[in-house]
Amino acid sequence: MTSSNKKPQAIKENPRTLAVEILNLVEDGAFAQPLLDSYLSRRTLEAQDRGLLTQIVYGTLRLRGRMDWVIRAVYTGDFQRMEPGILNVLRVALYQIMCADRVPAYAATNEAVKLAKLLYPGRSNLVNAILRNAVRRMDTLRFPGQGDPLSSISVIHSHPKWLVRMWIDQLGIQETRAFCESNNEIPPLAVRANLLKTTTSDLIAVLEALGCRATPSRYAPDGIVLSDLPTPLAETKPYREGKLQIQDEASQLISVLLDPKPGEAILDVCAGVGIKTTHIAQLMKNSGRIIAMDISTAKIPSSQALSKRLGATIIEPMVYDATQELPRAFHKSFDRVLVDVPCSGLGTLRRNPEIRWHAKEKDLRALSSLQGQILNRSAASVNAGGILVYSTCTISSAENEDIVKAFLDVHPDFETVRPSGMPPEVLDGKGMFRTFPHRHGTDGFFGAVLKRKRG
Repeated sequence: MTSSNKKPQAIKENPRTLAVEILNLVEDGAFAQPLLDSYLSRRTLEAQDRGLLTQIVYGTLRLRGRMDWVIRAVYTGDFQRMEPGILNVLRVALYQIMCADRVPAYAATNEAVKLAKLLYPGRSNLVNAILRNAVRRMDTLRFPGQGDPLSSISVIHSHPKWLVRMWIDQLGIQETRAFCESNNEIPPLAVRANLLKTTTSDLIAVLEALGCRATPSRYAPDGIVLSDLPTPLAETKPYREGKLQIQDEASQLISVLLDPKPGEAILDVCAGVGIKTTHIAQLMKNSGRIIAMDISTAKIPSSQALSKRLGATIIEPMVYDATQELPRAFHKSFDRVLVDVPCSGLGTLRRNPEIRWHAKEKDLRALSSLQGQILNRSAASVNAGGILVYSTCTISSAENEDIVKAFLDVHPDFETVRPSGMPPEVLDGKGMFRTFPHRHGTDGFFGAVLKRKRG
């Protein structure tokens, strides 16, 4: 009885099995990072298995399109009718065969067959046949070549064709190839030094004393890039004491773009849990007033906890639907307004590779309508001479410059201004803020500074 109980538990805690479980949940619409964090919290996983699980989940999600191309090439049946769970067993095995070091093809195949027997009885022979056929033909399979850039980029760099087509139209072939390639890289871990409690140089010294490698970020003035962490960052003393906040460098630059001053009145229209809001408070030196608006009541406790940890005392949370007309008291009442709208997140594919498989072309049209509504409603809150910043974390004209153009067409009392004090590398010819992972090593963000004319 004891041994029979131990065997399923040992199989269940196998990183490959857990990876398939996570990928199946992602297939149903979940996000990988919170799922993985939950699985990694299991004390039964050894350090080596934790690393392997992380590598397999993110590696398989990033290169899923390439794996699916191989499966289609060697499978004689109908790919579209294959069970998602079986597909994920195959993808995990193929990722190890094609991309992971020190994993022999026979070992990955045997593990996949065992896993199929456990999770999908009666389907193990299919898994075995497809993987052995793939291994046998691996050296003769030829991915689409340079003569077909759309297919080549889509397959080799693993992005849906509709996204590749959109980016080729916007960026050109070479930029799109470089962008998609960079989306499959492991992103750096960036943090923001909380100047309400420390200085950047002092925080770097503290982090290095903990055994981290810490270097100032390239663009964000308070940013630090970390590597070689001996322990999870959230478990460290400087994190608990609120001396830092995990935040990508491009995200940090949105608050810099807003350029808030001490004593001003600020409205953060889509504040979420308040990562950018607390940065705004930091830049204001905790002097002034910030209304942090969000549609979700559920985010208020997290927002308040974050503000408390970071010592941001001038933030007032508010639940409100920003697609509706703002309260009359808000009209022309704020010096600066941040409109960091909900978006497709296509600039964050290094961190959230599943977004490329979740997103649909029709989603962008629905999002752009929502974004336009929020921006137009928010304009009423900006006082004469005040600043409105529109921002996203996506690479999509429909969500970025098209929204700004449509806004200016119906708001002649606003004009775009080129921000001062920003690194020139992150501004385009029209003064719009743009970052890309392949150009800047950051997430892909967009921002436009709009000023209300006086008079």
